[in-house]
Amino acid sequence: METTVEIKHLQNLRNKILSYTEVDEDLLDQELQFYKKIDPKKGDLPISAGQLVKHFYYVAKGCIYYYKIEEGETKVLEFYTDDVFFTDLSAYVKNTVSKHYLSATENTIVYAVNKSDAERSFDESHQLERFRRLSMQEAFIKSFNRIERLNSLTNEKRYLRLLQKRPNIFQRVPQYLIASYLGLTPVGISKIRKRLGKT
Repeated sequence: METTVEIKHLQNLRNKILSYTEVDEDLLDQELQFYKKIDPKKGDLPISAGQLVKHFYYVAKGCIYYYKIEEGETKVLEFYTDDVFFTDLSAYVKNTVSKHYLSATENTIVYAVNKSDAERSFDESHQLERFRRLSMQEAFIKSFNRIERLNSLTNEKRYLRLLQKRPNIFQRVPQYLIASYLGLTPVGISKIRKRLGKT
């Protein structure tokens, strides 16, 4: 039997899907049955390099970071927090093994839908297929915009933009991961914080 918290999470998931497109109530009920709850603990890896990506995920509560290992160094590409969809999109779409990792920075609640179940729903419903297209399009745009910011903004402006857009990330994620995400070193981010009068 679902708890009050689980009912709330599923309602949030329902609302998130509806934020992309209109979906008939019965179709949405059917779709939500495919989403299975998992609860990765801090440090758990829902996806590792070399693994086939078979699921699309929704973060009900918590934080997941998406990264690669390059020359022995962690390069953070994105943080996924409450009420967002995520996966290793390139590997998911191409049916190839992942070259990246997804790891929880804190105890997290995630709902996962198997790709075969999702694809079957999309084949049967234009409304759900539209949801897939728009949600994946959004993910690609976010990835492109991040690359643009890395190339066009100064270190300090990237830091300030993250602070303005996602202030809670600084309480939920270690500073060295934030530094990596911004294309900085931990020393570099400390210098910026000092200049700005941050502790």
